[in-house]
Amino acid sequence: MGVGDKMENAAEAAKGKMKEKTGDATDNRDLQAEGQAEKTKADLKQAGEKAKDAFKD
Repeated sequence: MGVGDKMENAAEAAKGKMKEKTGDATDNRDLQAEGQAEKTKADLKQAGEKAKDAFKD
């Protein structure tokens, strides 16, 4: 996984976490769910990249 991919995934996860926290603070369940989904998406991308890297060797 390249550095750019890692940074992109980390930024997406951070954005999701921020949305989730904002949703918690404002009692906005839609925003909270959207944040959780973004975090999960970023985590899955990262896991996929790691799996690809493992099979390259």
